[in-house]
Amino acid sequence: MKKMAYQNVKGTQDYLPQDEAIRNQVKRTLEDVFLLYGCQSIETPILNYTELLASKYGGGAEILKEMYTLTDQGKRELALRYDLTIPFAKVVAMNPGIRKPFKRYEIGKVFRDGPIKAGRFREFTQCDVDVVGVESQAAEAELMMMAIEAFQKLGLDVRIQYNNRKLLAGMLEVLGVPKSEIADVTLTLDKLEKISIEGVSQELERKQVAVETINAIRSWLNERETIDLNFFKDLATDNILLQEGVKELSELKGLLKYLQLEDVCIFNPFLARGLEIYTGTVYEIFLADGELKSSIGSGGRYDNAIGGLAGTNDKVSTVGISFGLDVILTAIKGRNQTKNVSNLDYYIIPIGVEKEALGVAKEYRQKGYKVEVELSGKKISKALDRANKEGLQAVIIIGENEVNANIIKIKDLKTGEEASLPFMF
Repeated sequence: MKKMAYQNVKGTQDYLPQDEAIRNQVKRTLEDVFLLYGCQSIETPILNYTELLASKYGGGAEILKEMYTLTDQGKRELALRYDLTIPFAKVVAMNPGIRKPFKRYEIGKVFRDGPIKAGRFREFTQCDVDVVGVESQAAEAELMMMAIEAFQKLGLDVRIQYNNRKLLAGMLEVLGVPKSEIADVTLTLDKLEKISIEGVSQELERKQVAVETINAIRSWLNERETIDLNFFKDLATDNILLQEGVKELSELKGLLKYLQLEDVCIFNPFLARGLEIYTGTVYEIFLADGELKSSIGSGGRYDNAIGGLAGTNDKVSTVGISFGLDVILTAIKGRNQTKNVSNLDYYIIPIGVEKEALGVAKEYRQKGYKVEVELSGKKISKALDRANKEGLQAVIIIGENEVNANIIKIKDLKTGEEASLPFMF
């Protein structure tokens, strides 16, 4: 067979009705939860100035390698957004009069020219919530609680791993990493689960980190099964970053315990979240059974972005969380939770009376029902077979006898019951 001349760009895909129905249901579920938590909807442009997305308050060097860039007819340097975070920070920086605390949510497409794997594409949809104006760890705790509630409604059992970038940076200082190299070493630590301790060591060697520092990091990583927050409390007396990290994590752990979330929210002192934007708490959400290795949500605190973009360099308390719609779809489909369920209220099957069938459809749609008319001339047996396969709720059957008698026949496909209702043709 001759190969088609037109194909999807690598890393993009079409969503046919069944998958799109699931995606829409996920979006509605998430949006309902966001609204329960007092979030307000905003929308930001997909197209941005490259300078904005490439600023030091953006995703950092690693993510900039994956940014799609272009120029317009005015020779302006533009880029497609790679997340929803920096465009949101720009909104707040441009609108200092926004009442705070401010909770927003946004669901939209983002683009990254990165590796492709299960649930990860180059054009994908993120569902974000961000909170501006809350300094305490209550903002993080509420977002984590919101995430757990959202995934419960989606039928997914998840675990949230969390850490604090101050704690991590302070520990690296204690281990001998110069301040100028901490961000780069953190990027390597972020790959621990993917490349193992040996892989981390080899990458640090390539980055020319001192041998004694690499050995100290290896020793620390080898103790990871026994390390808890008390381990860092004992080291925090001589390091300010460690002190701040321990304080914030202790506050967060107390909140999670009070909310009875400590069993699903797990402290992971090696979680790094490689993006340079983060300044405090970071977290990632995983399926509890580990069926998908990729996270299905993530986020953290980024207090420097808004003030940095505004040019004031003021600290503006900001924390966010992001859910990956496409990876959630992959998770749901992997659990065989998908069914052929139509959103139609009625499927009208005309037997030689298409004109009258369109009239019935018009009246029922005006009443608010979702209606489709079979217009391809299928025989009634074929039409009913299609209706059953697609999980339709009910069909309306109209033939010349029904038109002459001014009735329509409604068949409930779940119970098999039929009823005749009057209808003036």
